[in-house]
Amino acid sequence: MHDPHRSTRGLRTGQAAEQAGVNIQTLRYYERRGLLAEPDRSPGGHRTYPADTVALLTVIKAAQRLGFTLDEVADLLDTGRRLHPTADLRHRARTKLTEIDHKIAHLQAIRETLTQVVAAECDSLTNCTCPACPLPYTTLTDPNGATT
Repeated sequence: MHDPHRSTRGLRTGQAAEQAGVNIQTLRYYERRGLLAEPDRSPGGHRTYPADTVALLTVIKAAQRLGFTLDEVADLLDTGRRLHPTADLRHRARTKLTEIDHKIAHLQAIRETLTQVVAAECDSLTNCTCPACPLPYTTLTDPNGATT
């Protein structure tokens, strides 16, 4: 649907995608998800996106790199589009930090165990012959396959 207040010199799909560093399928997916408004159509039927679409795509990708899901990004965009935005971004960023801290702790535990596996020279997941194997599930099965 053509909006007469919008510039007719918008970006075609390929131009908007290229300038934002995304592929065309991503652009259309974001449109279907409601992250981008439905673009105007040229007289020939081509989508024409406003120039600020590139900036919006850049913001969406940056938010994803910070760990926000597309649903979270959509909510944040909706909040930001209101006349009186709330401190929702700050709250969600704090929540995301807590999630990341938990993931980091989990990854550090995994790293510590893997470091122990390398140091102990473990040689098998199911029949390790190293003394004092650090793998927690080696105690679940003995060499004869019986569960302990």
